[in-house]
Amino acid sequence: MKLLVVGSGGREHALAWKLAQSARVQIVYVAPGNGGTAQDARLRNVDITDLDALADFAEKEQIALTVVGPEAPLAAGIVNLFRGRGLKVFGPTKEAAQLESSKDFAKAFMKRHGIPSAEYETFFDAAAAHAYLDRQGAPIVIKADGLAAGKGVVVAATLDEAHAAVDMMLADNKLGDAGARVVIEAFLEGEEASFIVMVDGKHVLPLASSQDHKRLSDGDAGPNTGGMGAYSPAPIVTPQLHARVMREIILPTVRGMEKEGIRYTGFLYAGLMIDAQGNPKTLEFNCRMGDPETQPIMARLKGDFSKVIEQAIAGTLDTVELTWDRRTALGVVLAAHGYPDAPRKGDRINGIPAETEHAVTFHAGTTLAGGKLVTSGGRVLCVVGLADSVRGAQSAAYDTVNQISFDGMQYRRDIGYRAVSRKH
Repeated sequence: MKLLVVGSGGREHALAWKLAQSARVQIVYVAPGNGGTAQDARLRNVDITDLDALADFAEKEQIALTVVGPEAPLAAGIVNLFRGRGLKVFGPTKEAAQLESSKDFAKAFMKRHGIPSAEYETFFDAAAAHAYLDRQGAPIVIKADGLAAGKGVVVAATLDEAHAAVDMMLADNKLGDAGARVVIEAFLEGEEASFIVMVDGKHVLPLASSQDHKRLSDGDAGPNTGGMGAYSPAPIVTPQLHARVMREIILPTVRGMEKEGIRYTGFLYAGLMIDAQGNPKTLEFNCRMGDPETQPIMARLKGDFSKVIEQAIAGTLDTVELTWDRRTALGVVLAAHGYPDAPRKGDRINGIPAETEHAVTFHAGTTLAGGKLVTSGGRVLCVVGLADSVRGAQSAAYDTVNQISFDGMQYRRDIGYRAVSRKH
């Protein structure tokens, strides 16, 4: 069978890599893909991003099923389009994807259905937003309502930062339509975790727990990014917390969408903040797998992933049991010079070692130029190490990182530090 993965990042490389391991899969097309997917004999890049043209391609090539990676095509209605043409696709419809494409929709939805989250207000008007900030004080969180490629959230430590964020979004229109409306919410303290499940409209299948590192620099310093590394499993997600998140957040979300006439299918990602007492609150919803969480999760998943996707599309996820590598997987993101504000492109990448059972490198912002691999985006690579402990997985990942080089390469040296400190 032929499969299609839509997207070009590290998440899509990891999904395609896992799907291609199935004996039943002849080829996995990746649209548009990256330098890493271009170099894998089991994968084939397709230089198409237009949604109608992608549907034409899927029909012509008789694609058995399509997996959509990023949020933009989901928000644009790729699932509605494919289904309308009788094509099998895994992802949420445009209506369901509002949980991610509109922060205001998500917050109002959570309020209606009693899903734990931070207190908030929504603003179109900069003056009203500034007055609200003065009343609330800092720290406080300002979010662009729409999709802003990971750049729409400002965690402001001071009121000056908060006012500047409101001006950037509402007054200066720096994020365009995405920032024409802002959500301002209370700052939550605690430890973050990523809780990702698969949903077939009715049944929910949880994936392995993971934890992302959003800040650019060691010790969670510096600006927010799309994610500088992740590991799985996340020790903070105990069996008790897992059950509680399913009961209080995930299932009420799926049932709530259904009550509102929206059947949720696809990956559902709840970004959680877990306070010192172990109470989870929802920071955000994503309607897709996380990046970089997908890379360590896929590195740990055993069995035929194409069959799992098939069951999800068929609505029979209740019959699926996932098996996981007992090892910890830890991914370190290597980012371009100037990331996250102005990443430089075109730097030559050297030294990526061959995949082993202890380490695999997934590509994100890479492309082939004249047969040479060069940087083409902010987050360039995600190096995943696997071992029996978090420390061991760190060693496996960083041993690989030390072999790779490109000008301006930046990365965190402390991925997994919370899990390591938890062991003592």
